Amino acid sequence: MPVSTRGSATGTRNRPGPLARLDRIPVWPYEKRLLWVVGAGYFFAFFDIVTISFALPVIATQFHASKGAVSLSVTSSLIGYIIGALGDSQVADKWGRKLSLVVSVTLFSVGTVLAALSWNVTSLVVFRFISGLGIGAEIAAVTTYLGEISPAPLRGRYTSWATTAAYAGFAVVPFIARVLVPNYAAGWRILFAIGALGGVTILFMRRGLPPSPRWLVVQGRTEEAAEVVAEAEDTARENLDEHEELPPPEPVPDEPPAERFPIRALLRQPMAGRLALFIGIWFIYYIGNYGWLTLAPTLFTDKGFSLADSTSYLIISGIGFLAGAFATTRFSDRFERKYTAALFATLWAISLLVIGLFVSPAIIIIFGFIASTTVGLLVPLLYTYTAEHFATPARATGVAMTDGLGHIGGALAPLIVLGANSAWGFSGAFIVMAATGVLTAVLALMGIRATGRSLETATAA
Repeated sequence: MPVSTRGSATGTRNRPGPLARLDRIPVWPYEKRLLWVVGAGYFFAFFDIVTISFALPVIATQFHASKGAVSLSVTSSLIGYIIGALGDSQVADKWGRKLSLVVSVTLFSVGTVLAALSWNVTSLVVFRFISGLGIGAEIAAVTTYLGEISPAPLRGRYTSWATTAAYAGFAVVPFIARVLVPNYAAGWRILFAIGALGGVTILFMRRGLPPSPRWLVVQGRTEEAAEVVAEAEDTARENLDEHEELPPPEPVPDEPPAERFPIRALLRQPMAGRLALFIGIWFIYYIGNYGWLTLAPTLFTDKGFSLADSTSYLIISGIGFLAGAFATTRFSDRFERKYTAALFATLWAISLLVIGLFVSPAIIIIFGFIASTTVGLLVPLLYTYTAEHFATPARATGVAMTDGLGHIGGALAPLIVLGANSAWGFSGAFIVMAATGVLTAVLALMGIRATGRSLETATAA
C-alpha cells in the first residue's frame, strides 16, 4: 500500500503527512479541557442508563401500572440505543465526528428531560426511546473520536479514560437514588433531570473540540488536518521537557477516500469479515454482561438471599467497575489488546463460575468485585480494539453496527439467563454467563494486532 505524503503545515509533499506527525507525539497533545468535556458527556450518558432501574418501582406505583408495563421503557431505550448508534454514525462518517457528538448529547439530554416530565407509561416509553437514541449515538461517537485524535501510543489510554468517566456515572447513581427516590414523590424525576445536565457540555463542544484530522484527510481536506496537527504539536512541545524533542514521524499508509455511503466500505473484505467478527463478539459478550448487570439481584433473591442483602453485596462489588476502567488508563497501550481482552474475558468467566458453583455472601462480594472489575477492564479495551479494525471512512459506522447490533444479545439476556435459571437452577444461569466470557475470549484472539500502531497501518493489515 502506498505511503502517505499528503499535505503538511506548509503544503509541501516532501514532508511527512499530518497523520504520521500526529502518531509520533508521545504526550497528550490537546488542552485537558477536551477530556473533561468528552468525559462529562459520557458520565451523564451512562448515569442516565441505570436511573430507570432504581426509579421503576416508584414509577409503577405513581402511574398505577405494573412493573412489567413500566419496564417497557427499558426495552424502548435499548431499541433507541441501536437505532441511534446506527443513525448518528452516518452523521459522523459523512459530516464529521464533532457534529455527531453534539447530536448524541442533544438527543439523550432532551429525552431525559422529557422523561422526567412523563405523565403516564406511554409517554415514559416514548421519551426513554429518545434518550436511548442519544446514548447509543454517544458511545459510538466518543469511541471513534478519541481513537482518531489520539496519537497511536496513547489511543487505548484516553479511550479508557473516557470509559472511566462513564463508569463513574454508573457508580454514583445508587447513592443519589437512595436519597431521592424513597424520600420524595418527585425524587425519580429529579434523578432523571440530573442526567440531563450532560447537555451543558454542548456549549463547550463547538469551539472546545478539534475536528478529527483523520476524518479531514479522507475527506480530502488535508491542509485543515495539517493545521489541527500543527496546533497539537505546539501543545505537545509545551508539555515536553525543556530539551526534549518530538520523535521523527514514521510514514503511514494512505486510506481510501470517503464514499457517499460509508456502509459500502464495510461490505468489502477485509472489513466485512471484521464487521461479522465484532458483531459476534459484542452479541455474545452482552448476553453475559447484561445478565450480570441487570439480573444478578433477581438470581440472588431466587437463591434465597434477601433483596436488601443482594443489593448491598452488589453495591460493594460494583466499585470494581470504576477500579477496572481506571486501571486500563495505566496499561492499555503497554500490552497487545487482543491478548489482554482475551485474558480479562477469561477471568470474568472464572469469577462468574465460582459464584455459580460456590455461592455465599463472601463469595458474592469477593468474586462479584472481581467480575465487575473485569467488566471495567474489558469494555474500554474492546471499545478501543473494535474501532481499530475499521478504516476511517467507515469507522464510526463500523463501531456503531458492531456495538449496536451486539446489543441484541443484551436484549435476549433475560430470556437466555432466566431460562437457564429455570431449567438448570442458579448454577446453570451462571455457567451460561461464564460460557459467554470464554467465547468472547476466543473470538477476541481472532482480531488484528493494533496496539501502538497507527490506525492506518493497523486497518491495512
